[in-house]
Amino acid sequence: MEGQPNPERILQTGLAFWASKTLLSAVEMGLFTELSRGPEDFDSLRGRMGLHPRSARDFLDALVALGFLVRDGNRYGNTPETGLFLDRRKPSYVGGILEMANARLYPFWGHLTEALRTGQPQNETRTGGPGLFETLYADPARLKEFLCAMTGISHGANMTIARAFPWKEFRTFVDVGTAQGDLAVQVALANPHLRGAGFDLPEVAPIFEEYAQGAGVTDRVSFVPGSFFEQDIPGADVVLMGHILHDWDLPTKRMLIRKAYEALPHGGALVVYEAIIDDDRSKNAFGLMMSLNMLIETPGGFDYTGADCAGWMKEAGFSATRVEPLVGPDSMVIGIK
Repeated sequence: MEGQPNPERILQTGLAFWASKTLLSAVEMGLFTELSRGPEDFDSLRGRMGLHPRSARDFLDALVALGFLVRDGNRYGNTPETGLFLDRRKPSYVGGILEMANARLYPFWGHLTEALRTGQPQNETRTGGPGLFETLYADPARLKEFLCAMTGISHGANMTIARAFPWKEFRTFVDVGTAQGDLAVQVALANPHLRGAGFDLPEVAPIFEEYAQGAGVTDRVSFVPGSFFEQDIPGADVVLMGHILHDWDLPTKRMLIRKAYEALPHGGALVVYEAIIDDDRSKNAFGLMMSLNMLIETPGGFDYTGADCAGWMKEAGFSATRVEPLVGPDSMVIGIK
């Protein structure tokens, strides 16, 4: 009967990990990269991917039903989206974050209930290992994989900031916690009058410099090694922090915003962006679940609303703030000194 309660959404969400792991396994195996050459027939594709006969057709047809593959007769091919975003050879590849989710986050999230009851991280530290950042920065290959993943999840927002922010009013910028440097690169590409820097730990330098060189912006974008815990943020007209503040507890968030304030001239701007939670805390489910991910991954990190961030900025001395949407679940909070 129309209007009667039904359990469909409950069951769909409760079993959503089925669809998630199906996609993650396809990314892990490089299925979409394999199909970037063009559609393949079932037997050829099964053999090339090393799939067991018992499950191969169910796996491929599940990806068809989920909208990640197309099938014509007995031949399977990428959709326009998977061909663009899940082919490892394309610069538009966003699978890095999915590879990390598959290798690390998927098993850790199995301990969410424990995290909710204890408030403790459930990643490598749960079994006595080093924390997330210590683990990543100790292994250059793993660090590069992580930083590429961050580029994948941030690229759309970075391009939007590069075009939507009023850059013509400013001359210099610094991207704090720059990672691979995509935000700095996109800002420089879209605004030839700007000069900027990426600020991050020294281990990031070769990864940043390779990326900036590939984009052809090394004449205007440089790398500054350092730790925002131990050093001042380099001075600039605009300070950028993308997917940085949510890693840390509230005192650290306030400290970083204060350091950004001190790095800016009068009239300068701080731009903070990530999956900002809506002020009513009822719509941006991704932002709220990202905050749960910070519970899983960090000792004190959490995501926050635009109003929260604006309040911290005003505490630090910023005279005006505003929140602007970017793409998907991301928004930016802008503070003017």
